[in-house]
Amino acid sequence: MTRWILLVMALLGLVLVFTGKTGGMVAIGLLLALVGLIGFVLSLAAARVAAASRPDAAMASPDELVALGRRAAGTPSPPPRPAPGGRAPRSRS
Repeated sequence: MTRWILLVMALLGLVLVFTGKTGGMVAIGLLLALVGLIGFVLSLAAARVAAASRPDAAMASPDELVALGRRAAGTPSPPPRPAPGGRAPRSRS
């Protein structure tokens, strides 16, 4: 919704530029058009990035990243730490 408001603001600024009778009106129109167009383009880019990004829940934790780095380097990772409940976690292999 915001991007459409910015686009309307830019168009209104352009209308002011072409119909303004004083220098002040033309300057205000140019300012509105410039801010509106830049905001419109940035909001389009933000929507594009948000559509292609993964949710935070899908990100790897720092411990998982360290384990992946060790596995890629060929060094064995240390055994997993016991769970807070006192039981050791099950092996996934």
